[in-house]
Amino acid sequence: MRELMTKLEQASALDRVGDRLQRVVQSILRPQRVRDALHGVWLGHPLHPAMVQVPVGSWISAAVVDLLPGQRRAATALVALGTFSALPAAVAGLNDWAGLARDQRRIGLVHATSNTIGVALYAGSLAARLNGRHGLGRALAYLGLSAASTGAYLGGHLAYKQGAQTTQSVSELHRISDGWHSLADMATLPQRQLVTREVDDVSVILYRHGDEVTVMLERCPHQSGPLGQGEVQEINGHDCVVCPWHGSTFRLNGGEVVHGPSANDQQVLPTRVVDGMLETRLP
Repeated sequence: MRELMTKLEQASALDRVGDRLQRVVQSILRPQRVRDALHGVWLGHPLHPAMVQVPVGSWISAAVVDLLPGQRRAATALVALGTFSALPAAVAGLNDWAGLARDQRRIGLVHATSNTIGVALYAGSLAARLNGRHGLGRALAYLGLSAASTGAYLGGHLAYKQGAQTTQSVSELHRISDGWHSLADMATLPQRQLVTREVDDVSVILYRHGDEVTVMLERCPHQSGPLGQGEVQEINGHDCVVCPWHGSTFRLNGGEVVHGPSANDQQVLPTRVVDGMLETRLP
């Protein structure tokens, strides 16, 4: 399986389909507010993994209920719920997929294909059950569960091995030692400009607004882009930093994500001023 996953990650032949599909998804889901909603910006957490719990839970429950006598109606209802709830989950997944790196999109494309086969088999199962062919419906459902399980394995590889839609910057915290660390003389910090410093070789950005200073991890949680090279914009009355790589946007006074593709907030570190020196520490 490791060798197969590596081959899929390196399968550049998939890019011809993947690049075209990416353009289609981005053109259809063009409004920023739609993309943000599907990313889960409003939730502060990727939306797609939460949405898939309904179809997966329904299909697994249907597989169990199908083994019990006299439960045809319950199994049919569960298959229907799983099939219809898979559609919005797929839209959210495609929205996330379109913002990934190319090697991640290759795995994601196979993940989506496997899940599409699973949904089609479950749709066939539902049609068979509604027409009284429950034996065929059960067979198609178990085939659908196999396809969906394959898709789930690929999704796990995408998230846990390739780090898709997981916070890329939080591991930096583990490299910072305990205690307070001096960063800069407050008198030298410019107003409303991004300044990059290091804490134990971990890059952070400083942003001063009046007497308040934000210290934030510099690596973007989406794909590790350099926020220190980003643009500062005022959005809804808040100064925000925009990642120069993919446009993820975070409030500079709290780290909250404002626009995706990141669905995760950026980590802000506590600060204090001692004898005119700005200091920071782990949260």
